[in-house]
Amino acid sequence: MLKIRSRGNESVEQMLKRFKKLCEKEGLTKEVKRNSYYEKPSERRRRQMRKSVRQTMHKQRFGAR
Repeated sequence: MLKIRSRGNESVEQMLKRFKKLCEKEGLTKEVKRNSYYEKPSERRRRQMRKSVRQTMHKQRFGAR
């Protein structure tokens, strides 16, 4: 659960901006978008496979740092 506390004379807009950044950093917005529609199990496996292939290619290209 994300919590934002006011910092001194911080405006509501600034607090909202910090909250949105924190949600983006935690990956909450991605998860909400992904869960907004039904995804077949085969599509989920295919997406995860593509992600793992991209990660391994990236590691091969740039090496484990």
